[in-house]
Amino acid sequence: MLRYRLEGSGGIEHLVMREEEQPAPKPDEIVVRIRATSLNRRDTMIVNGTYPLTPRKGVVPLSDGSGEIVAIGDAVARFAIGDRVTGSYFARWIEGQINAQLIDQLGCTLDGMLSEYAVLDEQWAAKLPDHLSWHEAATLSCAGVTAWNALTGAKPLRPGQWVLVIGTGGVSLFALQFAKMLGCRVVAVTSRAEKEERLRALGADHVVISSETPKWGALVRELTGGIDLVVETGGPASFEQSLTASTLYGHIVLLTLQDSKGGSIQLPAALYQRSLATISRLFVGNRTNLEAMLRAVGTHRLSPVVDKVFPFTEAREAYRYFEQSDLFGKVIIDGAVPTEQ
Repeated sequence: MLRYRLEGSGGIEHLVMREEEQPAPKPDEIVVRIRATSLNRRDTMIVNGTYPLTPRKGVVPLSDGSGEIVAIGDAVARFAIGDRVTGSYFARWIEGQINAQLIDQLGCTLDGMLSEYAVLDEQWAAKLPDHLSWHEAATLSCAGVTAWNALTGAKPLRPGQWVLVIGTGGVSLFALQFAKMLGCRVVAVTSRAEKEERLRALGADHVVISSETPKWGALVRELTGGIDLVVETGGPASFEQSLTASTLYGHIVLLTLQDSKGGSIQLPAALYQRSLATISRLFVGNRTNLEAMLRAVGTHRLSPVVDKVFPFTEAREAYRYFEQSDLFGKVIIDGAVPTEQ
């Protein structure tokens, strides 16, 4: 079989495709034929050597992927051959709060999905909704769970409340789609006017063009009366405007704390002392969160947004495109043997 391994760090040249023996499952493991994978920002950080968690030497990259089970161990009870599954980002974190014993991540400290076949402990996987294509199903474990937990976590949203999303990456578009699914109203901020209609087609009630209105926080507050929940993916460049846009008791979920140059979010004291907004931190979630999100996706037949698909043999090109492009949705790498979507 074919699989990629990360043989070093500090650049895309360390991502190497190898031919290896097809794996066999241990008693509690499943073997998944991978049909598609997708990229997240953490994957480019891992390959560039800037991720906070040190990857295992020679690890198979990518946390997100979809496929069908082709073999199971004798003790497997949760799945059967033929089941469509995806992996859980924090593989060992099933429920509750995370701790130091549960930090292992697919595609970092554990072999991930950029492979023709992946071997997973049965506890590390979840069943996929039937309506999703392989490409769509490969997008959910990181960006999908992150957006879901931002909206349904410690302070769940109520129908009619206002949600603010920033940009058009995977997390932002999932947050937009989930917010509309939950009956909320959404303001989407983008720097590109040509993206307005696509954001409205996904359900955005207002679209604000940041290149035309750099200090957009006041405008958003005027349009909405104040945002109840900000899914803050913009980092230092947008945080002050997000705080300005928030209602008095708003909630800002921080997902990006630094910019590409290492600059950190600064808390503007003069602005924050006039606010009672809650600021919280979120990093993906556990398998129970993943399964809850997948049930919602299946019930509402939600379709994740795909930006571009690359062949398996062009994984390096997919990484480069992800890093250099202004995306609208997820970047997909097809399985080693492509199938009809």
